[in-house]
Amino acid sequence: MLPITSRPSRTVAVTLLEGAGLPTQDITDELLEHFFVAGDPSSPLGIVGLELSPPHALLRSLAVVADARTRGIGSRLLEHAEEQARAHGVRSIYLLTTTAEPFFSARGYQRADRGSAPLSIRSSAEFASLCPASAAFMVKHI
Repeated sequence: MLPITSRPSRTVAVTLLEGAGLPTQDITDELLEHFFVAGDPSSPLGIVGLELSPPHALLRSLAVVADARTRGIGSRLLEHAEEQARAHGVRSIYLLTTTAEPFFSARGYQRADRGSAPLSIRSSAEFASLCPASAAFMVKHI
């Protein structure tokens, strides 16, 4: 099984996210504290991040490099992020996606009304400005 490590370098994170067409404008060293990568930390195969504001968290930036997809890396990263969220007192994980709704639905996430988002989630850059209004807003209670 691929190792999962925390806090990737900003360069590695931005490269993976840009390669997947995901937003990077708000990626800071502080935000990367709760990001995780699968594989070699200098050249990982996938990445996932959390923005924590217990009892809620925003899951963001789940991406796996194209030639490593369908190997379970995304599922493993998601499980790891959920474990980390629980360890920090999170009870609900929210996310926005324009392309991966079936992936998340298969893992227990359900569509939610954007108006029901907690203030801490609505205040995030991803929710407020980086993700389009057409993105599916989803939640999983853990």
